[in-house]
Amino acid sequence: MSARPRLFALAALGSTMLVFGAADSATAPRDLVIGSGNTATADPPIAVPSTAPCVVPLFANLTFADFSPKPFSYAPSATCGAGPWAKVVLAADFAVTAGRQFDRTASIWIGGANVYFGTTAEPSAAVARSWHVENDLTDLTALLATAQPGLVQLDNLVNGTFTGVLTGRAELRFYSVAPHASAPVVPDLVLPLSAGPSGGAVGLATTGDALSRTFTLPTNVERAFLDVIAQSQSGDEFWYTCVPDALAGELQSCGATAFREAEITVDGRPAGVAPIYPWIYTGGIDPSLWRPIPGVQTLDFAPYRVDLTPFAGVLSDGKPHAVAVSVFGANNFFATTASLLIYRDPRSASVTGAVTADTLTAAPAPRVTSNITTAADGTISGPVAVTSARHYRIAGFIDTAHGRVRSEVTGDIAFSNQQTFSISSALYHQQITQRTGFVVHATRDGRNVHTETIDEQTWPLAVDFAFASNADGTSAQTTTIRQELQRTTTVLDHSLLGEFRNLDNVVHTTDTLHFDANGAVVSATDQASSQQLFAADLAGCFSRDLTAAAGVLTSVVDGAACGN
Repeated sequence: MSARPRLFALAALGSTMLVFGAADSATAPRDLVIGSGNTATADPPIAVPSTAPCVVPLFANLTFADFSPKPFSYAPSATCGAGPWAKVVLAADFAVTAGRQFDRTASIWIGGANVYFGTTAEPSAAVARSWHVENDLTDLTALLATAQPGLVQLDNLVNGTFTGVLTGRAELRFYSVAPHASAPVVPDLVLPLSAGPSGGAVGLATTGDALSRTFTLPTNVERAFLDVIAQSQSGDEFWYTCVPDALAGELQSCGATAFREAEITVDGRPAGVAPIYPWIYTGGIDPSLWRPIPGVQTLDFAPYRVDLTPFAGVLSDGKPHAVAVSVFGANNFFATTASLLIYRDPRSASVTGAVTADTLTAAPAPRVTSNITTAADGTISGPVAVTSARHYRIAGFIDTAHGRVRSEVTGDIAFSNQQTFSISSALYHQQITQRTGFVVHATRDGRNVHTETIDEQTWPLAVDFAFASNADGTSAQTTTIRQELQRTTTVLDHSLLGEFRNLDNVVHTTDTLHFDANGAVVSATDQASSQQLFAADLAGCFSRDLTAAAGVLTSVVDGAACGN
């Protein structure tokens, strides 16, 4: 019998950046301690104005030791005033006690809309962990203008075996507009696609499943966007390792191929695509890989924003319209939510318009190639690949009091997942090279309106997984992972550069787990990891490099990439 892999399934942009100098930091920032095994990320806090924030607590000292949702109430603070706000930030702190515990999915909802979605850090027997997350909620300001029900979902099992108890607190920070500055233009409506009035994600188990909500919108929709999160869980947690169904048994892997993407429709008509990032949780494949540095966005997922503006004229006709999200290739399952963001035309009570072009189709079947062979000694080996590529164009217009405004969104998406297997009685070796790349170009053109937004992203992932069995029954699992997110966003206003943002976030980690003859972990060796984060825009630059070894932080360097 061949060796079997031990994939641990332990889990059920603003316009400014913080500016750091180019000099190397000799000591770690206050929240990063050299020699500590506590969770450490290179992610910067959200850049905020110099004005003092007005703080509205959401919840504090909540304990998560069961599967019950935790409701809270949100109400605007009378002392904060009514805005407008330069920035609204959600700040949350979580912790888990030392012991044994799964990584868990955590989410926060206000008025049924998602304001935070991520996973938790796993503790170890001797190390409790704590971490801080921040989300820019400025675009959700309309939602926060009135009292709303709130909900925290963080299901956790605590018993004699799984002993880690999770706790958390969260608050909203409202930053007023500085003198002589202008408030940002924010959506007029925030409409959630969730499990109900209090929120909650919806599980999509198959390609045919959909999260759909019907809205009757104002008759003056000028722009529309959908923020989408589709989190892989259960059988889909390691979707990037999957192979075609016909090969799943032979290769001891999950099925449905390694291609997944979220698809958006309006009244059943293809309206957008949301590529899915291959998040890896802190129990994923080998928990030691992620101590103390978690993977890219593991603790705080970034929603993917789909531009639905070409549909503005259709959405403004006063009739109900269904907006839906599905996941192509879903194989049980993706936890899914979305928020529809609506900007209204302030100078027109009603607009008319239409979609004039839509070449987007439902995802075509990806191209699959393989050459798996079985040698005389029973060794199974060979490559398996799945690729998908397409180009689409969606265009529309609205007629307003200030003339006709045309909008167009074009997208070019290329996905590839190349895997190589070598499986014998003593070794299971799987190598994965995956790349998701896409460019989305959105334009609006009319009287006194000419804007272009170009969003280019590349998501490389490399996994090398080897599980070797020894004659005495002991075994070892060696894993190396390199995970990256590259993004460049350019906004032009009448051909002049209005915004420019660049982000590169890389996590590289390796570890070897050793098992005794009973399959119990006895040690982890050669653990090393790093994160390099670079972020820049027209206001400045931020960079931070972290390194770790044997589960503790070994160095922090700030500003080195900015110096280049």
